[in-house]
Amino acid sequence: MEIRTVGVIGAGQMGNGIAHVCALAGYDVSINDISTEALDRAMHTIAENLDRQVARGKITQGERDAALARISTQPDLGALGKADLIIEAATENETLKHEIFKNLAPHLGEQTILTSNTSSISITRLASRTDRPERFMGLHFMNPVPIMQLVELIRGIATSEETYHVMQGVVERLGKTSASAEDFPAFIVNRILMPMINEAIYTLYEGVGTVTSIDTSLKLGANHPLGPLELADFIGLDTCLAIMNVLHDGLADTKYRPCPLLVKYVEAGWLGRKTQRGFYDYRGDEPVPTR
Repeated sequence: MEIRTVGVIGAGQMGNGIAHVCALAGYDVSINDISTEALDRAMHTIAENLDRQVARGKITQGERDAALARISTQPDLGALGKADLIIEAATENETLKHEIFKNLAPHLGEQTILTSNTSSISITRLASRTDRPERFMGLHFMNPVPIMQLVELIRGIATSEETYHVMQGVVERLGKTSASAEDFPAFIVNRILMPMINEAIYTLYEGVGTVTSIDTSLKLGANHPLGPLELADFIGLDTCLAIMNVLHDGLADTKYRPCPLLVKYVEAGWLGRKTQRGFYDYRGDEPVPTR
């Protein structure tokens, strides 16, 4: 099956990044979101990011203009059904994802492939509630999508070999590298990354180090580009908590118990960069540790 058209559900940070790279690769892309304001912001963000790539010599002005012309916004979810490939990039909430696929079902083309950009939720479980589990799989992009090279490919128990190979080809056309992961909670990257972030939060919670000392230690002592608390703020503390809960519930191991301090920050609405406060306060000229 040849993929020519792509529907992206969700116009947030991940969704607009996925639309960006798909359009640059020559696919005609339609982005859906329940919020028209989010769709407008997504187009503005994509244009800015493409302009940044032109300024850095990564793409030409002509490539930028052609990519932008391939992207359209679509507030009607059903209108995406005719796309060859649909990539769901909504909030990391299983109930919401089931609802999206349910509402999409009556509008799907016979050969349409469904994928989810979930970072932790069972692909088998998501696929089982659709009419095409053999044409359903996980397509997990890393954030920020235009920059990060990796895409995790996750097969559900029913995913066909044909679907898997088609999606391998899509990832290759995007100029990215795929890594195959089995369908277990949080797959590969987040199975390893999130417990590290959670442990950094425990280290703060227990008073072993401050926000600054923990991030400095990992940046200079382990050569990480961002400290774990900086990274948590960038990802979103609500997303970090959601993934830790999936790990804890799915694997029933106490080593995945979310740190109470992480829970407290999420309860306070301090979710990181997107709310201007997390482990750092971003409301001034420079980020300031909040503990």
